[in-house]
Amino acid sequence: MAVDGVDVTAQGFGLKGPRGWAFRGIDLTAEPGALIAVEGPSGSGRTSLLLALTGRMKATEGSATVGGARLPKQLAAVRRFSAPAHVAGVTDLDPALTVGEHLRERALLQRRFGDSVRALVRPRAERTAEAGLRIDTALAAAGLDREALPKGARTAVRDLERLEALRLSIALALIGRPRLLAVDDLDLKLSDAERAEAWALLRSLTATGTTVLAVCSEAPGDAVTVSTRPEAAEAPETPEVPEVPEDEQNRKETGDALTETGRA
Repeated sequence: MAVDGVDVTAQGFGLKGPRGWAFRGIDLTAEPGALIAVEGPSGSGRTSLLLALTGRMKATEGSATVGGARLPKQLAAVRRFSAPAHVAGVTDLDPALTVGEHLRERALLQRRFGDSVRALVRPRAERTAEAGLRIDTALAAAGLDREALPKGARTAVRDLERLEALRLSIALALIGRPRLLAVDDLDLKLSDAERAEAWALLRSLTATGTTVLAVCSEAPGDAVTVSTRPEAAEAPETPEVPEVPEDEQNRKETGDALTETGRA
């Protein structure tokens, strides 16, 4: 599945809401087909930056260019060729639905809202075949084998292993054939071996031309890395607070950011 990726640049990119800065001072230069890692601790604005660079949130400072579209002005243009995956509160999988149901629903939505008018008026048999091809291609690219799951395509999301759920979320995003794929919390609660598999998956996607943006706690050495980690010298002293589980903190970060700035 060859795709023409997009270049991504940013200068002094920042987003501020009523509660303060989600992220600020982001500079980035990445070529089409690059693997971009957004590295930082939970709560440092990683997810907000991912959503801003995919046109889902509007930055308030600086500028960015994604595939020739200027941010924050051309949000809709960037949304048309980008797709987020594994973003808590935005692309959540329904645990009660099966893998097959998720795939069919996404293919239907893509056909209804993402394809051209000409594609909508083609014979039903052609549309069905096209949807099946898109699903098969996306699954292959994401490395998810339906037949290897406990109940095949009838396996409920709640029964998937964490890495399998990540692969499904990525496959759903790939159905739209995005030029920019943005994956949140790539390494959350994965073992070292699973993290290696996840990064290998993203590298395989960049090898086909797709530009990939991934949020992580620790970036690999071969990625174009941008950090949301606050500088130690600039970080204000704060009192100790009870530790919040990382997945809960990430969900809260996304929810707060969407509430403060509004989704595009």
